[in-house]
Amino acid sequence: MDRAALAEFLRRRREDLQPADVGLAPGVRRRAPGLRREEVAQLALMSTDYYTRLEQQRGPQPSTQVLASLSRALRLTADERDYLYRMAGHAVPCRLSASPHVSPALQRVLDRLSDTPALIISNLGETLLQNRLAVALMGDQTGRTGWERFEAHRWFLRPEERERYPEHDRDRQSRAIVAGMRAAYGAMGAPSVAAELVAELLRSSDEFRELWERQEVAQRFADHKVLIHPEIGPIEVDCQVLFTEDLSQALLVLTAEPRSADEEKLRLLGVLGTQQFGARQATRDAPR
Repeated sequence: MDRAALAEFLRRRREDLQPADVGLAPGVRRRAPGLRREEVAQLALMSTDYYTRLEQQRGPQPSTQVLASLSRALRLTADERDYLYRMAGHAVPCRLSASPHVSPALQRVLDRLSDTPALIISNLGETLLQNRLAVALMGDQTGRTGWERFEAHRWFLRPEERERYPEHDRDRQSRAIVAGMRAAYGAMGAPSVAAELVAELLRSSDEFRELWERQEVAQRFADHKVLIHPEIGPIEVDCQVLFTEDLSQALLVLTAEPRSADEEKLRLLGVLGTQQFGARQATRDAPR
């Protein structure tokens, strides 16, 4: 771990960012250039004291989870993220692995989407970021751990995951998830998280095994679907997708037909917020 290089890099990247770059209000009487330390800490979901110690070369070696959070907070490119990991004394994550690092370009777009649900996912169906309306519509999917972070694992092994879709559309969704998994497996190869996830599902789900044997390969660039919210009911939306250049991550934006009842339901989501849905999801996810 190169404490001096790490501290200087964090400080310079913090000073190069402006509040508007990360979706914050500019405020008044900003004496320091760029972001404040407490703002970076807030964005990275850590204490201000911990972040301050890193900049002052006094902190312990940060974990890879902390580095991933800092990479997102500071809007680092893949090259900058790699440098951060090296200065902190960690191996650089594979760029085609299921990394929690989020593309800065996709994150900038997400930061500007406040009136419609939007989320960033990996090519393995791991939700990396969600805006407020996406959490209200689909629940918070970013705090899960282990295989539960991946949509395919939840879809085939947790029946309640399918309640978000009408029953008549669930077979189509199953095939689409498996076809996307095979596309990710083809891109990432045998020694990868994709292969490990496929092996886990082949062992655990007869349905996944049957669909996997069909050899279907596809990535969805757009979709039209109905999502069922536990309080509001069914909402018909169009899903548009923006991929990174290497197709490893995608920004999903969900919109409804203008001036339709479904658009009104999305507006209602903004009023209801996440409290009721969050409480319901916490009850469902509690250990049994």
